[in-house]
Order: sequence, then structure tokens, then C-alpha cells
Amino acid sequence: MGLPAMRVAKLDGGSVLYYPRGPMGRHTFAVTLGPDGMMRGIDQRLATENIDKLVVGATTKTEAREIFGPPDPYLVSQLPLSEREVWEYRWIDSGDKRILWLQFSADGLLREVINTHDFEADGPSGRRSRR
Repeated sequence: MGLPAMRVAKLDGGSVLYYPRGPMGRHTFAVTLGPDGMMRGIDQRLATENIDKLVVGATTKTEAREIFGPPDPYLVSQLPLSEREVWEYRWIDSGDKRILWLQFSADGLLREVINTHDFEADGPSGRRSRR
């Protein structure tokens, strides 16, 4: 899969390599390596069970990055008036294209989680004009 976007060392001497497929892709794969460098597993991090791990007011940026992988730099926004940083992850849940926004305060803590359908990914709808 090429060079990882991020590598996190584990306490047991192993590591986790992150391979995000954004901004157009909707997956981030994490490859777990043992201390011997052998692959122990691979999983898709943009998933409901990982979103459920988030705790508003307690989850840090570092923890969120280790859960989902690094956000695409083009999908990170600053909200200067509220002093917030917003990470956007596009993901897919059973065929439903979704967007996950994580909003962090200046102290690096998660302050809001928004998980919604990605309406921009839907095709055109309604009656078309015949002009």
C-alpha cells in the first residue's frame, strides 16, 4: 500500500501503520505489526464501532488520530471565533456515504462529534427541466 501516512509505536514493541484513502476514498486502513515486524492484522478504522469509542470532553486529538488515522490536511478547518479545529472524515457505512466531523477545542479535547449522511455524494434528484 506504499508508505504509511502515520506510524504509531506500541508498548509491546510493535507498531500500527495508517493508510488513509481520503479525501475521495472513504477508508483508512490500519496495519498492526508485531515486535518482530510481522503483520498481525489489518482493519478499516472509519467504522461505527470506532466512532462509539469517542468521548466528548475526554478524547484527545492524539487518541482520535490513533483511532481513525491522520485527517487529510485539506479536510481540517479552523474556526477562529470559537477557537476550534475541525477534522472531517468521509466514510461509508453499509453503502451509506457519510461525513464525520470531530471538533476540538484549543486544549486538544474533543468537544463535538457530528456524524451525518453525505448529501453532496448523492446523485441529482427531482424532476429535470426539459428546456
